[in-house]
Amino acid sequence: MKIYSHEKQKLHHPKSYFSRGQMREPQEKPERLVELLKAPEALGLTVITAKDIGIEPILAVHDLDYVDFLKHSYDQWMAVDEEMGEEVQTTIYMANNNDGLGILAKAAKYQADGSAPIGKHSWTSIYWSAQTALNAADSLLNDEDDQNNIQICLTRPAGHHARKNAAGGFCYLNNAAIIAQHLRQKFKKIAIIDTDMHHGQGIQEIFYDRKDVLYTSVHGSPIDFYPVVAGHEHERGTGEGYGYNVNFPMPHGTDEVGFFHYVDQSIETLKLFNPDVIVHVLGFDVYKDDPQAKCHVSTEGFQVLAQKLKELNKPLIVLVEGGYCIEKLNDNFQSFLSGL
Repeated sequence: MKIYSHEKQKLHHPKSYFSRGQMREPQEKPERLVELLKAPEALGLTVITAKDIGIEPILAVHDLDYVDFLKHSYDQWMAVDEEMGEEVQTTIYMANNNDGLGILAKAAKYQADGSAPIGKHSWTSIYWSAQTALNAADSLLNDEDDQNNIQICLTRPAGHHARKNAAGGFCYLNNAAIIAQHLRQKFKKIAIIDTDMHHGQGIQEIFYDRKDVLYTSVHGSPIDFYPVVAGHEHERGTGEGYGYNVNFPMPHGTDEVGFFHYVDQSIETLKLFNPDVIVHVLGFDVYKDDPQAKCHVSTEGFQVLAQKLKELNKPLIVLVEGGYCIEKLNDNFQSFLSGL
């Protein structure tokens, strides 16, 4: 088992989080990564510092103009005048038919909601989050001995809400999509299984018309819950991708038994697809005391989840994404690691 991370992921430190009609305390904090890193240390596991794989795999998924916005928007924002806030944050949302030339127009186009501000060091963390994920994919591409290995990526900020050309839901670059596309150089079929509390509408959108990448997601019902516009059971894909997008929206308040009922259905879908590689989007926000939770998974439940994935006996890349009960991230991650 290999575990990857990078210290520069801690530099992104959001100051604002506008959601459901009010400004809230940001939950996607650098302290999350600090706590997660305690788990492998406690278990005597080495964490590998990610190396730079380059920008090309990112641009294979995301629009060039959007990536340019993520990289340069802060400097352009601060150059407008002294009235600008300390983060790029929009209250105008106009993704389509937006030909504005200024940074405010770009923010209106490329920021999908109020949870993905861009600060002075955000791009650095965003970039190294993607590189951390790419290190696992690159290992599978280049090392024959790793074909049945398990690799874990501590990625921050997360990625599964990021669309091809829009940030949202604390996400900027879609790490799962980036590595799935990168893996297609060698592997014919990639399966992404998402067990984060929220539906990964960015992954769904990117692969919705494709059958080479299966996306299956267990998540809280999107009725009045983020991302609200996607994640329903009837969303099955389009064209040759029909049937390769499978959603399992859980009723709010689902207990741990119910959670694993949906996970088992998702795993059965993976078995039928028989992928060459599995990418797991792991969210600790399904934990019973997480501020985002709409279900009740225990600490011990993460060990069970890991065991179920290991039993598939496929090359596995785990992207650690959501989870905002900071004081329990260490315990929950240790539980997951023990299951592997």
